[in-house]
Amino acid sequence: MSTTPTPAADRRTAPTDESDDADDEPTAAKQQRLADYLRERAADGEVYFKSKFIADDVDLSAKEIGALIVKLQDSVADLSIERWSYTGATTWRVEQSS
Repeated sequence: MSTTPTPAADRRTAPTDESDDADDEPTAAKQQRLADYLRERAADGEVYFKSKFIADDVDLSAKEIGALIVKLQDSVADLSIERWSYTGATTWRVEQSS
């Protein structure tokens, strides 16, 4: 007879991924940083961007930017943010609202 433990009897746990990176930063702070960046870029007119190309500038991942930009569309009155096109990644169009 085998004494190999069943998965339910196996008490080992997977290692946790506890890192001290930007994940600890509140979402509101990330949103504010992204909004400030977009205001600065759109100050002279409309700007088009893909998240992956501005990720380093705002110290966020492209995935975080994608999630935050959707929230900013509804919460920032002084910016007009719209999904412009999709070819390999979403292109966003941003301009100052009047």
